[in-house]
Amino acid sequence: MDPKDYNNYLVPVVIEQTSRGERSFDIYSRLLKERIVMLGTPVDDQIANLIVAQLLHL
Repeated sequence: MDPKDYNNYLVPVVIEQTSRGERSFDIYSRLLKERIVMLGTPVDDQIANLIVAQLLHL
C-alpha cells in the first residue's frame, strides 16, 4: 500500500476522564500508553522502524 493512502483512514479517538478534566488520544497512542503495540500490516523497512521506535519508547 502506498503511504499516501494512509491519509484516507479515520483514526478513532478515545476520550479519557481524569481529575484534571478530559483528554483525547488517538487510539494508537492510548494503546501504547497501556504498553500495547499494534501490528496490522506486512513488515517492511518503514514499518519495522516504526515498531522499533514504539518498543524503545516503552
